[in-house]
Amino acid sequence: MMDKVRDWFGFGPMTHGMGGHGHGHGDGGHGHTHGVIDPTIATTTRGIWAIKWSFVVLAITAALQLVVVFLSGSVALLADTIHNVGDAATAIPLWIAFVLARRKPSKTFTYGLGRVEDLAGIVIVLIILFSAIVAGYEAIDRLINPRPITFLGWVAIAGLIGFIGNEAVAVFRIRVGREINSAALIADGYHARTDGFTSLAVVLGAIGVWLGFPLADPIVGLLITVAIFAIVWQSSKAVLTRMLDGVEPAIVDEIHHAAEHVSGIGRVESVQARWIGHRLHADVAISVPEIATAKDVLGVTEALKEELFAHLPALAEANVRLMSSAEPAAETSHAHHHAPEPFKVVCDLAEGTLEIVDTPAGERMRLTIDRHADDLTATVIIDRAGEPETLRLEPAADNHHRLESTVAPAEPHEFQARLILIAKGREQVLPFKMVEPEGHHH
Repeated sequence: MMDKVRDWFGFGPMTHGMGGHGHGHGDGGHGHTHGVIDPTIATTTRGIWAIKWSFVVLAITAALQLVVVFLSGSVALLADTIHNVGDAATAIPLWIAFVLARRKPSKTFTYGLGRVEDLAGIVIVLIILFSAIVAGYEAIDRLINPRPITFLGWVAIAGLIGFIGNEAVAVFRIRVGREINSAALIADGYHARTDGFTSLAVVLGAIGVWLGFPLADPIVGLLITVAIFAIVWQSSKAVLTRMLDGVEPAIVDEIHHAAEHVSGIGRVESVQARWIGHRLHADVAISVPEIATAKDVLGVTEALKEELFAHLPALAEANVRLMSSAEPAAETSHAHHHAPEPFKVVCDLAEGTLEIVDTPAGERMRLTIDRHADDLTATVIIDRAGEPETLRLEPAADNHHRLESTVAPAEPHEFQARLILIAKGREQVLPFKMVEPEGHHH
């Protein structure tokens, strides 16, 4: 019985009902951002239904609070009302954006009108920013020019109404979020619960005034204003990132992770992704072993697409390109044909291959990574007569799984060396030796 009660009020586990593909990807959750709605909400009829009814409940809550604001003159309640209005208002431009985004692509807008959602996000951020400025101005003015607050009992009741309204929205969003497997809608529910506690701060302000501390009301108003500014900062970063074709790094990692489930891929050469509205578009370049037949390549490509759509529910389009044999050939067109055997890197911080390769810019020391820890840096120190030769390996422009030196390693290419890997405050030193093929010694 108690478990059912806890589940109703949203205190059950966050993973309840979040069926997925059966493997973990870390514990990073979906943060709440006003104006940026998870695609699983936007593309689900029940999710849109949840957004609409959340708007109705918060709008009614704000309207009731607004009546008490006019009667009492409480700026703390005014700030909380503005906060609730902002939460409710986010649904309006988003709903308009969703309607426009459903229009089919045309000769002018070949990708459709998905970008209108980013414009809606900017409008929402500006609305919330304006509300924060108004709330802050009123609170500061009341600190400088104190005025008596009346109807303290009603102010406290209005604060409780704000708490109840937000709690109702929280329970509603969490329950529907679990039904449609939307982690973002669940996170939105917990955010509404946090807003409810903000409304309770209004009650504390009213109690402070009742106890003879009249500045408690504008001080609480300022605290709520700070909370609104924090929302503006968080939301603006998310919206601007998407407008500039930015994606969450976890999406790129998830694409690489999906590729790990497909046998026959030699290497993921590059990954590009961007949001067009609430739909994700991905472009992945892969290489396959030279012995692969055309049928093998087709099978690998289709299998990778299936994995991508399974791992990324928001994915609308996946373009998988095969890195043609002509492209790597360009790198080896002026090879000296005396490159040493590669060194296989296997340790806690990374797995991959370290080798000397020819590129259009000349010979380079390259570390191709299959698996690595976050924030990995790599340096090769070659034992030379006189003083060691140090080559720092930097991420390649088109592939963060490829680290290359900016200059060529000195001749000869037969030497003792050390590969130094550093990540998360840990360091691992891997000694290795490179030996040139027989007949190519200098």
